[in-house]
Amino acid sequence: MNAPTTAAQAATLVTGTSGLLGAALDAARRGWPVFPLAPRSKRPAIADWQQRATCDPERIRRWWLRHPLHNVGIACGPAGLLVLDLDAAHGPIPIHWARRGVTHGRDVLALLARRAGEPDPVGTFTVATPRVGEHRFFSRPPGTRLRSTVGARGRGLGWHVDTRGPGALIAAPGSVAVVRGVPVPYTVAWDLPVAVLPRWLVTALTPPPAPPLPADPPPPLPTTSRRVTAYVQAAVTAECRNVATATEGHRHITVYAAAAALGELHGNGWISAAAITHHLTDAARHHLGVADFDARELTTTIRDGIAAGRDNPRILTDRPAPRARLAIR
Repeated sequence: MNAPTTAAQAATLVTGTSGLLGAALDAARRGWPVFPLAPRSKRPAIADWQQRATCDPERIRRWWLRHPLHNVGIACGPAGLLVLDLDAAHGPIPIHWARRGVTHGRDVLALLARRAGEPDPVGTFTVATPRVGEHRFFSRPPGTRLRSTVGARGRGLGWHVDTRGPGALIAAPGSVAVVRGVPVPYTVAWDLPVAVLPRWLVTALTPPPAPPLPADPPPPLPTTSRRVTAYVQAAVTAECRNVATATEGHRHITVYAAAAALGELHGNGWISAAAITHHLTDAARHHLGVADFDARELTTTIRDGIAAGRDNPRILTDRPAPRARLAIR
């Protein structure tokens, strides 16, 4: 009777003789920082994965010798990658696409290229995904700030065409997904050098500029109390600090909480909505274009936060002024 198959042996049977450890080392040799994903998943298995992703072979060996079934994630931001994620249709095809014979994201991408008067962006390192999709790897031109559209409803390049760049991850070839109960690996379809992202796609994926600030910020509304003036100034300083230091994944709620806190002061007539918008926009300026955080989301979030706070005016008593509310980190 044969001995039972171990977890490491099972991984090797699916991903090849070197298993997932070999897949991680291969990605690192290409200069792509990697980190562990949950087994047969695209979910990060560690916290702070962007900061901890590595090309160090010793750390990689320690991770995967300890957890041989963990999939391999590539941190697109540190890797300098912009990956086009092209999916097949797995349900009804919109009639306007069906009439053109479009059944896959790669068909949509070819149409977008044709409309731009450019060739279809092929001829780069490409991975076939377990669900009949493909990942086309491109390097980001220096100095660009390109948006990731994965998970951004209605804001992708087109139907079944998403992008994964700064703030996003991609499963490395050799990783495994379960399709209809069967483990299927990500495999290299075209082992070519990674091409530079075409200029027309750089233009399409560059976030719009931040809304301009007026030459001079609008002052707080006049008050008759020095105490209130000092309270407002302290609150603005604290909330702007919270926004400026917010981390990815917490920026939206931090901006909203800051706008709501200052909106409570606006409800009392102690500061104008224009002044709140000015200060928070300036504090959040360096976040724009990172992991799909754009000017539209920033402006909308500030507006909604001010509206929520305005309906709950802050009340001051004769006790010492409380510390400004801290946003969720």
